[in-house]
Amino acid sequence: MTYARHDEVSVEVNAAPEALFDHLDDQERLAGHMNKPSMMMMGGRMFYEFDAAKGRATGSVIRMGGSFLWLKLLVEEVVTGHEAPRRKLWETRGRPALVIIGSYRMGFEITPVGSASRLRVFIDYDLPPGFLGGILGALLARFYARWCVSRMAADAQHRFVPAAPVVRAAI
Repeated sequence: MTYARHDEVSVEVNAAPEALFDHLDDQERLAGHMNKPSMMMMGGRMFYEFDAAKGRATGSVIRMGGSFLWLKLLVEEVVTGHEAPRRKLWETRGRPALVIIGSYRMGFEITPVGSASRLRVFIDYDLPPGFLGGILGALLARFYARWCVSRMAADAQHRFVPAAPVVRAAI
């Protein structure tokens, strides 16, 4: 499927590709920014339901539900690519009940860079159908998509920040 819009962010993460992939392969952790109330969610949040593979295999199904303002949200995703420790792809299945963006494909790619990794998180998406979706999507979709991929990348960076060395004063 071809999507009308795209956003992505790339960052360097202080982790080996295998450790970074293992961390990001936990779909609930990866999208942790969605299950906490936030301004971008207008106080709403999403809840997850997984199949037996928990989103960690090609064909695995992930269901998310929640709210945005007064509207109920529901989306079903399927993992379409799972190539540890290099990349993972997932996309919506059916017609998602979303407000700011419509159908989408998301993913991340990891490239070794010395002892660290380069992480690219991306989303390809369409605006939601309908009058309200068209208006809200036109106004907010770019900001929401950028927030989502940026949060995923920043959360991964934060997870692998090296601990500050302990400095002890000599007596």
